[in-house]
Order: sequence, then C-alpha cells, then structure tokens
Amino acid sequence: MQAITSTFRSNEPSLSDVLRDIHVGKIQLPDFQRGWVWDEDHIRSLLASISLSYPVGAIMQLETGGDGVRFQPRLIAGVELTNPVEPDFLILDGQQRMTSLYLSLRSGKPVTTKNKQGPIERYFYLKIADCLNDDIERMDAVLAVPTDRKVKSNIGRDVDLDLSSVELEYENGCFPLEVIFDQERYNSWRRGYQRKFRNDEVKLDEFDNFESNVLKRFNDYRVPSIELLKDTPKEAVCQVFEKVNTGGVTLTVFELVTAIFATDSHNLRKDWESRQKRLTKQKVLKEFEATGFLSACTLLASYRRHLNGGPAVACKKKDVLKLKLEDYKLVANDIEQGLFKAARLLAREKIFDDSNLPYSTQLVPLSAICAQLGDRFEEDPVRKKLTRWFWSGVFGELYGGANEGRYAFDFPDVIGWVGGGEEPRTVRDANFDPTRLLGLQTRNSAAYKGVYALLMKAGCMDFINSDPIEITNYFGRHIDIHHIFPASYCEKQNFARRKWNSVINKTPLSARTNRMIGGRAPSLYLGTLEGDAHKILRERVDELIASHHVTPAFLRVDDFDAFIRDRARQLLDLIGAAMGKTVTGRDSEEVIRVYGGPLVDSSSTSKAGGS
Repeated sequence: MQAITSTFRSNEPSLSDVLRDIHVGKIQLPDFQRGWVWDEDHIRSLLASISLSYPVGAIMQLETGGDGVRFQPRLIAGVELTNPVEPDFLILDGQQRMTSLYLSLRSGKPVTTKNKQGPIERYFYLKIADCLNDDIERMDAVLAVPTDRKVKSNIGRDVDLDLSSVELEYENGCFPLEVIFDQERYNSWRRGYQRKFRNDEVKLDEFDNFESNVLKRFNDYRVPSIELLKDTPKEAVCQVFEKVNTGGVTLTVFELVTAIFATDSHNLRKDWESRQKRLTKQKVLKEFEATGFLSACTLLASYRRHLNGGPAVACKKKDVLKLKLEDYKLVANDIEQGLFKAARLLAREKIFDDSNLPYSTQLVPLSAICAQLGDRFEEDPVRKKLTRWFWSGVFGELYGGANEGRYAFDFPDVIGWVGGGEEPRTVRDANFDPTRLLGLQTRNSAAYKGVYALLMKAGCMDFINSDPIEITNYFGRHIDIHHIFPASYCEKQNFARRKWNSVINKTPLSARTNRMIGGRAPSLYLGTLEGDAHKILRERVDELIASHHVTPAFLRVDDFDAFIRDRARQLLDLIGAAMGKTVTGRDSEEVIRVYGGPLVDSSSTSKAGGS
C-alpha cells in the first residue's frame, strides 16, 4: 500500500494566478459539482478577508490526465471560452470561494448572486477612505451595487450613491474591484484618479496608502492548495471529496456516484433528469430523490447478485458507492417501472400525492419489491400482502430513522413472503400503541397521514355534498383535515388540547364544509345541515357522519368524552385491519387512565342520546 504522501502535494499559488487559470479554463470543476449558491453578504465578507490578508481556507484540486479517475469537466460560472479546453486541474473543494472571487475580481461582468429578496446582479467596490479607517469594520467598506451602479432608497426614488461613470467613482472614492487583476484597466483607472486629483495631495497620498496597504494584499495573496495526483484511485478521490466538502451544501451519494459513472462517460445527472421528468407525472413520486433511486437500484442489484451466490443483500451508503455502471444499467429501468407500480398501489390506498405520503423512504424498498415481482404485482393476493407490509411500516412507524438496514431485510423478506415464506419482520414486529392516537397532532407524523388515507379508503363523504372525499380531493376541491368538535368550541369548554387537537377529533372535509361548521357545537352544525340551508334528511346526515367512523349520537348531544373514546376505538379498528392484526392493549390501565375507559368495543362506551 502506498503512503498517503504519494497521493497528493501541497502548493501556494497566488490568487491572481489561480483566477487567471480559471479564466482560461486550466482550472475547472467536475461536472457533478453543485451550482454556485453564495449570496451577496458571503461575497462581501470573503472580499473583506482577502483585503486584510486573512486566511479563507485551502482549496483541493485534482490533477487531470491520469488513469486513476476521469471526471467530465465544467467551466466555473462566468467563464466564457470560444473553444473547449482540457483543464489541468479540477476543484474538488473550494468551489464557492473561488467562484465568488473569480466573478467579483476577474470576470469583468456583474455578479449574479442573491439576497433575501431573491436573485440580483451586483458589482463590488471598496470605499477607499473606509478601508483606511480602523474604526470601520472592513466588511462595511465593501460595497455591492446594482448593474446601473446606483444605490437607491425610498422605493427607488432617491439615489444615495451614484457610481455610473468613472468620474463618479473618483468623486465618491470607490474603487471597482473588477479591475484589480486586469492590468490595463487598473492602470487606466489609476491614471484617471491621479489626473482628477493632481492638485490634491491629500487624495493622492490617500490612494497611495490604499494601494500599498489594501490593494497590494490582493496581489500578494496566496491560496493554499492541496493537489491530488492524477493517478489517485477514483474511490479515494470520492472518499476524500466527501470528507472535505463541508462548506455550503452537503454532498450527497448521488453526486459521488455521478462522479464514479463519469469515469466511464455516463452522465448520470442527465439520465436521472429524464427519469425524474417521467416519474413526476405521478404526484406521489414528485419529491422522490435521486439518492433514493440509486438506493433502490443498489437494493435490486444486490438481491439479484445474492440469488446467484453473492453476498447478503445490502444497501448502505458504501454499497451505493460500489454500484457498478453495468449493474445500474441492468436494473434502472426495472426500478423506474417499479416506482410506477408503487404509485398505482398507493393510489389504491388513497395516497395520491407526495404531501400525503407517510414515508417517502418506504418507496425505496417498495419500488425494488415491485420491480422484482414483475407480472406477479398484478395478482390480488400479492397486492394484499404488499399493502399489509406497507401499513405495518407506517403504523409501526418503522421508516422514520436510518433505514438502510431495514431496506436490506424488508426486500428479501417480502419477496419470500409472496412466495409462500414467513411474514416479514416489519409485519411481524409492527405495533401500534392505542395512546399514540393522542400524539398524532399534525401531518408531520407518518401515522397521522396514514389515518387520513384510511378514512378516505373507507369511503368517508363530505357532510354537505356527500361526495366521497377521495373524489373531492382528486378534483382539487381544497380538502384538508379539520376538527369535528371545532377548536374554538373545545377551548371555550376547556377540553384537554391533547384530545381535541389529536387525529381522533379530526377528519378530511372540504373547505366549504369547514366554514359551515365554524366554531359551533356539533349539535348546532348538524341542525344546519338538516335545516333550510341544506335540507339534508336526518337519516342521511347520520349516514354521512358515520362514513367518517364517527357515531352521530355523540355529536347530537355534544358528548365530547364519549365521542373521543368511540372514535379512538373505530380508528384502532381501521388501523388493525390495515396491518392485518389486532391492536393490543386497548383495555390496559394506561388506556383507561388517559381515555377514561377501555377501547375494546362499542359496548364499553356509554351511549348518549338517540339518532
């Protein structure tokens, strides 16, 4: 094994040399690098540090031309070349800093950046007098001005600083940083300044001081550089890149695999973009990420290798990084089709879009399972097992943490189960605590979204127009989960928030129905449904209410506690049916304490009123 010192060397080129090499294409980026993202204040802070000779961090570069790794190069933002140039080096770490410095100091064009309001274009200046004033923070002496070089206030009515001509730059004592490394432009600007103030010794001395104590720092600035040698193995390059690229945006597995595949001239980014365009036609797949797609590919490829005597199924990050291009090409189309099948399965479970998908992570094993099943996916008994596994993952809340290990055993477990084997561990181990219903307060919870879907699957209907909620939702009629006992009513009655704001007291309804309910007691809004405004028969109102797994009798007498116990019982029945097992502990001491009674059957909840 070679010593680590043989894989890199260190250097300290001048900032001007680095920016020159960027300008002519000798230094570029590997094509998998993310786009430039720094905002206006980051750039000002960076320029202030350079002007003070403060360190801004080393850059890491990869020497090109070797056999170890080949990345597709990409010009740094702002560089324009007539003909393609093969780079000598690729920046692996330091892209944001070097791009910011190139754009502001060497490109000669306005810098496209951003602030809190959004995208902007800026030129950068140093205020000469402020740079020489020790009482002024250096960052405050760095100005960012719009492309018309006018700083305005009062909604653009007042011009506070006008630098729209060289003469105005001189008059306002502002030096344009874009000329600092362009010797011809710098000399021209300096001569003009000296002519302007040839009779003002104070101004001339001030510029001389500025030139020697501020501008000279830019020219003398050295950039610490670690250069990986051209024969460094690609796995080592990717590992190093992952470790050092800590600034700005976290590197994902997708970027690393993109780099690896680029060595074999495969553009993974374009490949994924074309697949993503097709996948996002299904709303439930809209937010499915590239890294998840690679994990699913790794899972399927690993399983097929295992069937042929290979090692156990694995899907950890290191396994994704080891995914070979030939294996990816063999399984990628299958996984894409597996995702479409997964979307069909989820639609059957009344999960139509990504906002109502309990766990996006569960799509990884689900897509691989559907891909491996092939035509067997169309068999009803197979679908039933898949949905039972799915809901066990949701209500067992098993896909919310580190999931790679679960992917690895769920995939072969489910495939084996479909083939007549034992229940998967996820199905066997999933458990739902009855008191958990009280903790489901917002749609941030997977189980909360799961209850919403189960209610739609059970056929709940809107209180006013009686349309099934799934149909209303399909046509975009503003369906959301609303309180059955309204929140303001519950607060006035001093009901426990833990109960009234939980999923037990919520159900999917249209915005129109929610407005009708308002903040009134259930007995009152049921009366409105039966009154002149809507003229719905009492029996029909009861039917609509019951479709939400709510006993109408408790609403008609505003019996909140009985309603909570009864609704919890009915929701637990739904959850148990979806998981294919009885929810246990429904008559435990803890359940009786928090609910005021057991949740075993309707007879355990006192009846109130008649229907």
